[in-house]
Amino acid sequence: MAKQAGKGVSEFRPRVTKAIPIGAQIVCADNTGAKILEIVMVQRHHTRHAQLAAASVGDFCNVVVKKGPAELRKQVYGAVIIRQKYAVRRLNGVRVCFEDNAAVLITPEGEVKGTDIKGPVAAEASEKWPRVANLASMVV
Repeated sequence: MAKQAGKGVSEFRPRVTKAIPIGAQIVCADNTGAKILEIVMVQRHHTRHAQLAAASVGDFCNVVVKKGPAELRKQVYGAVIIRQKYAVRRLNGVRVCFEDNAAVLITPEGEVKGTDIKGPVAAEASEKWPRVANLASMVV
């Protein structure tokens, strides 16, 4: 699938299977204090009638903190998915899957809310979000 990347230059982005639906509870992989996040909306995702929108690695979502400090709970935050259990097929034929579904909280300006990311980050997420890649200890 070719997407237009300004001035007539096309950029190739392979399709990643969307495997984390709305309502899924996922792990928060940064050090903000939040433990469990629930996906409430997936940005820029169009779906069919009566089908839940779903997210994949590198997607921006709106989430609610379900488990964590009281000042973070019951509010909507932006988050980027950095890991998913379902296998992601790369262009070289390798399939990569992780042990859990995880995300990091993002500020409205696009900065990562925490100062550290626990565990590996998928290469697809680090390509789309360079600020996430800067904090990642390991990119797989």
